[in-house]
Amino acid sequence: MRLRSAALAAFVAVCAVAFPTHAADPLTLDDAFLRVADTHPDLRLFGARHEALKAELDRSSLRPALVAGAEVENVLGTGPASGLDGAEITLSLASVLERGGKLDARRTLAQSRIDALAIEREAQRLDLLAEVARRYLAVVGAQREGELAQLDVDQRERTVAAARRRHEAGASPESVVLTAQAALARSELDRARARQRQAAARQHLAALWGERNPAFEILGGDLLAVPQIADFAVLADWLQRTPELAQFVDQQRIGEARLQLARSEATPDFDWQVGVRRMADGDDFGLVGSVSIPLGTTRRAQPGIRAARAELTALEIEREAVGLSLYSTLAEAHGRFGVARLEAQRLGEDVLPRLAKAEAAAATAYRAGAASYLEWSSLQAERAAARQQQLAAALEAQRALIEIQRLTGQAFVAGPGPQDNQGATP
Repeated sequence: MRLRSAALAAFVAVCAVAFPTHAADPLTLDDAFLRVADTHPDLRLFGARHEALKAELDRSSLRPALVAGAEVENVLGTGPASGLDGAEITLSLASVLERGGKLDARRTLAQSRIDALAIEREAQRLDLLAEVARRYLAVVGAQREGELAQLDVDQRERTVAAARRRHEAGASPESVVLTAQAALARSELDRARARQRQAAARQHLAALWGERNPAFEILGGDLLAVPQIADFAVLADWLQRTPELAQFVDQQRIGEARLQLARSEATPDFDWQVGVRRMADGDDFGLVGSVSIPLGTTRRAQPGIRAARAELTALEIEREAVGLSLYSTLAEAHGRFGVARLEAQRLGEDVLPRLAKAEAAAATAYRAGAASYLEWSSLQAERAAARQQQLAAALEAQRALIEIQRLTGQAFVAGPGPQDNQGATP
């Protein structure tokens, strides 16, 4: 459990690094984590399941019940047995003497199910935290899209003003002004669409803790500061301790407990009974007793033993299949992360700075009458598209990072270096 708690803490820490916030009032990622951990029904459900399994443990710890009985013979018959004068009354106490360790096997099985529930809850908790991080990222991404759209609107407004001045001076036709205004309207549409996406993403995030009308704000960190992560070989080694595979350890314990319980059924139990009998011919009493044992229990127990063994074998195969699937998922997420991180970094370092200089030069040339509106507008559109491409790459890298964190449950000791802070949108 200490290992699982450490992995959970590491996941929270890494997500907090990925999306830093700097204000107390806006909702932080840690705040969202706490709200989900305290209120989500998928986690609260484990409390009821734990109580049910504890009751099952208490029931499994009970020994066979004592059975008190009374038997009356030779009554209401004919001849000497008429009436109650010839009645013989026997009072008895009976039970079952369990053999083969059945009581311990039942306890072990019930306790192993309780232990497995704790790991299952932590795995569910980790999955929920990953979902919180993804939805939080969606809000931050939509907010950043709105900021980029606003930058484009501001640029298009300056373009419309410049085109209008040139038209008024007779240096360009009215069609240029109309074209610039249409481009401005399209940028305003992109801004409105980004705001709608942000509102929808905020509602989607708040739904995780049941908030119907979210009014919180989010201060997202720099999405372009994508951290470095460990090599794939190291991540693959961490994958062996992922919650999805750790659950198989507990499932194996449950399977072994079931096998032991099935084996204990091969040992027959003794049915015993003792009592005292009142004789019919007076006030004399006598002790009575009996012992019985079923025959053929070993043969009847064999199907259950074979089934328990088969379940253990199938569990090992299932673990192998899940391990391969997780490894494939990790490899795919690691590949996506590397490609997206490289794309975002190179766009920021090489493409956007050059486009910014080219767009500024085109603006100067257009105002001086040395360049056409089409050249300036084309560079503006290309620069805006590059910004969006960089943001999309950064979001893809962050989503892949969340998936890697979910799979490994580990913090990445290699934090962002100086190069990671480069490539910010100019």
